[in-house]
Amino acid sequence: MLSRRLFTQLNAGRAARLEEERKYLRPLPSARLDCFKKLNAVRVSSGSTVRVVHNIYSVDSRLIGEEVAVHMYAEHIEVWFAQRCLERIPRLRGEGKHRIQYRHVIDWLVRKPAAFENYRYRADLFPSSRFRRAYDELKGHLALTKAAAVYLAVLKLAAHESEEFVDRGLQLLFDRHQPISLEAVMSALTEVRGAPSPAQGVLIAPVDVSVYNGLLEN
Repeated sequence: MLSRRLFTQLNAGRAARLEEERKYLRPLPSARLDCFKKLNAVRVSSGSTVRVVHNIYSVDSRLIGEEVAVHMYAEHIEVWFAQRCLERIPRLRGEGKHRIQYRHVIDWLVRKPAAFENYRYRADLFPSSRFRRAYDELKGHLALTKAAAVYLAVLKLAAHESEEFVDRGLQLLFDRHQPISLEAVMSALTEVRGAPSPAQGVLIAPVDVSVYNGLLEN
């Protein structure tokens, strides 16, 4: 009761100004307002990307040449096509940045291996250091276009099968000093699928129990 009387006293001096403001207030909207900004007719480029507020995002290569709608939220964007949300991507901050997902573009890239070496977003197509090392080794003993073709086939295997297993398969080949090839990776992939995941080593330092003696003495 005390708090209610206090609020009434504090608001009493504002009542006249509130009534003055009410003259200009409009009715609330009948439906909830959208919490995103909508961009219509965003064209998917030949490189399977869309430009949204000066930043580049990759989308599924099946959308190349199509127009999509983009819903821009505070923390992410959504890509819509034919009344369906196909992608939900973390939003980039600033300008001139890019977010390329290799699974989006791999089916397009395997048809153009000669362009891979100079591909603008090539650095985004190495999911781990093992993939990068595999490409470097391929370039060491194959012609550039052939090396790119083999690497892209390995990357496609990761996209459609399992990135984790392909990564472990590559490490297995490195440990055995075997040359990298699509056939070798596929064989290693079959092998690691049947093996348990390697346990991560955990080092626990020995406990110095003598410190408890000091507590007893105190």
